[in-house]
Amino acid sequence: MKKYHRSSIFPGWTILAGAFIVLFLVQGARSIIGVMFKPMLQELSWSRSALSMAAFINMAIFAISLTVIGKYYDRYGARRVIILSSVLLSIGYIGIARIHGLWAFLFLYGGLAALGFGGTSVPLFGALISKWFHRHRGLAISLALAGGCLGQYVIVPLATELVSRQGWRSSFAIIGATILCVNILIAYFLIKEKPQDVGLLPYGQNGQTPPPRSKEGRLQPVLRSTDMNLKQAMQTASFWFFLVVMLVCGGGDYLVLTHLIPMVTDFGFSATVAGKMLGWSGFFSLLGVLLTGPVTDRFGNKAIVAITFMLRALIFLMVYRYQTLISFYVFALTFGFTLLVTAPVTTTLMGRLYGYAHIGILTGFITTAHHFSGGLWAWLGGVIFDFSGSYRTAFLLSAVSALVACGCAVMIKERRHGREIVNP
Repeated sequence: MKKYHRSSIFPGWTILAGAFIVLFLVQGARSIIGVMFKPMLQELSWSRSALSMAAFINMAIFAISLTVIGKYYDRYGARRVIILSSVLLSIGYIGIARIHGLWAFLFLYGGLAALGFGGTSVPLFGALISKWFHRHRGLAISLALAGGCLGQYVIVPLATELVSRQGWRSSFAIIGATILCVNILIAYFLIKEKPQDVGLLPYGQNGQTPPPRSKEGRLQPVLRSTDMNLKQAMQTASFWFFLVVMLVCGGGDYLVLTHLIPMVTDFGFSATVAGKMLGWSGFFSLLGVLLTGPVTDRFGNKAIVAITFMLRALIFLMVYRYQTLISFYVFALTFGFTLLVTAPVTTTLMGRLYGYAHIGILTGFITTAHHFSGGLWAWLGGVIFDFSGSYRTAFLLSAVSALVACGCAVMIKERRHGREIVNP
């Protein structure tokens, strides 16, 4: 196995750049549902719970698809997954521009677009980048995922302006067409599956350490960590503690992404102000995800997760009590800082606990639960509003859930599971 020349660019960096661009577009596109929420309600005369149901179906199908996509990625590689998923996502968004009935929106946004999101998602790129980087793996994943943060920061305000000028229909079509063209070019020219395919080692890995020998020159048994599959990981308590964390995380994420803009405008602030608020939330998520990588590389994963959910509990309680422009901005910026903390942690923690041989299916399953919970809470947020005329109950329940997640994070045993004695 050869090393790369220091005078040349390691291919992992170009793959990281490609992942950054794809996530910039896709995560930005996912974040615009809040921008489209009230314009669609006004034209189509749907209830908030009906439109939130589409978000739930989108998240549910997206979540279910992740485990299947994880297995397909492990077997066939990322390039095919990215191309097919980008086509489905683009068809869904371009088709939305012509809808008039709720069922068409449920099919295009809840179905096709959800499948497209599944194959261009954070867990797939986290698994891909983890194979190219041995040293600074957490930082590399964070840099790739920063594309999604900037996508929300840039695309949400742009979409807000685009909707005011061209309407929500044209906005969906423009975003869908852009994703189709850019993602296919990125997948074809930049994405490579793993360094071994081109005769390289992962970045920072210089080769395997020779097995120890006795004084007589005989090979000695060594203690090594075996990689665990999904069924084996499910037999450990740490897996279930982290699963609860991710259920709570997803619920909070998509409650806010779906309903923050409608909630802020309910209190008399303009859609432009609310859109900028959500955009700045995306920018602060960039700061959070860039901090997460180096911190997890040096100190481990569970401490930053516990701190994240303690912060969330406090800010959910703040918005439950105060609904002013300042409190909304404090909430949006702080929540944004925590938004993607668990994204690089999912890959690095699953790898640290169970190894990387089955990383696609492990991260796919965990993220399935995350997004299913996200869709459920996005829908329940609309139901709670239609029933009570307010989002306050939803935010109070989210605060309690965040405290539970904080406790579960502390209970995770952050060490390699499944050790055994084997002969080298």
